Amino acid sequence: MIRVLLADDQALVRGGFRSILDGQPDIEVMGEAADGAEAVAAALAGDPDVVVMDIRMPRIDGIEATRRLLADGRSRARVLILTTFDHDEYVYTALRAGASGFLLKTAPPRQLADAIRTVAAGEALLAPEITRRMIEDYVRQPRPSAAALVGLNQLTPREREVLVLIARGLSNAEIAAALFLSEPTIKTHVTRVLAKLTLRDRVQAVVFAYECGLIRPGGS
Repeated sequence: MIRVLLADDQALVRGGFRSILDGQPDIEVMGEAADGAEAVAAALAGDPDVVVMDIRMPRIDGIEATRRLLADGRSRARVLILTTFDHDEYVYTALRAGASGFLLKTAPPRQLADAIRTVAAGEALLAPEITRRMIEDYVRQPRPSAAALVGLNQLTPREREVLVLIARGLSNAEIAAALFLSEPTIKTHVTRVLAKLTLRDRVQAVVFAYECGLIRPGGS
């Protein structure tokens, strides 16, 4: 059972999400929060698997709440960011704060449940076209930091290849096919890449690859 915390400042929105999720046999809504401060407190107390987090909330917004919740490994929860706008200027910042993905509130109801399952499984929500567009918008001129370059130097040539393909949005199965390797081997490479670069998940790997210039918007 996937335990979910809903954080949104609109009670009607939370109620709508709850009604959608209550019909899912593998998802349980364990609580609700009306702002970022409540979300952090409820998540730390209730230990949900996934926090569905709105961006624009009073007191503490969803980005700062995500940052506080995930800082120093305070919570094992995965954060799924919800936004109304497909060009919300805060989305990229939310990903950098540690969110595992984001979804538009205009998405079909079934996509909410699917997104929660994806994030709960430890994967990143990279499939929607909007995710790629957001990353492209905010990483037009990647400038690798010294720390990023040190991290890259720790990777083997094969691990760099895997990182680039992750950044292009390929699944483990697609990476395996591209490199003529088995899926278990690719899974091992992905795990090592994340560990060496101290990254939480595939979303952070995508951001890292863009920032380091390994891959650029519209190019290779």
